[in-house]
Amino acid sequence: MRILIDTNVILDILQKREPFFADSYRALRKAIEDDAECLLCASAVTDIFYMLRKALGSAQKAKEQIERLAQLVSFADVQGMDIHAALMRAMPDFEDAVVDVVAERNGAGCILTRNIRDFAGSVVPAILPADFLSR
Repeated sequence: MRILIDTNVILDILQKREPFFADSYRALRKAIEDDAECLLCASAVTDIFYMLRKALGSAQKAKEQIERLAQLVSFADVQGMDIHAALMRAMPDFEDAVVDVVAERNGAGCILTRNIRDFAGSVVPAILPADFLSR
């Protein structure tokens, strides 16, 4: 199974954001233990790096976190056709529409996110970390 991990779940884990850390961490760990291929939109990595650099106060420390992340997930490229397809999606948030398109193109069974409201109308079902844990 393939799972696309949304940016907010990754940041919950890397920044230990409460009260979300535990469920996000356990959901990613469960996915890895279940041999799911965990995908992350390549376009999200720059946003993650930016947030980590600000939080950690160091570009080097942020790069080290990204290197660790790269050992756990595969990066799913965002292609030009994905942008065009996302523009056609009836979703309230464009960035989430891009995530949905990339998840669909890569055969993901679900999108692991804390923000399922913005994935209303997505082709690939969005699931909260807590709900993923109870599956």
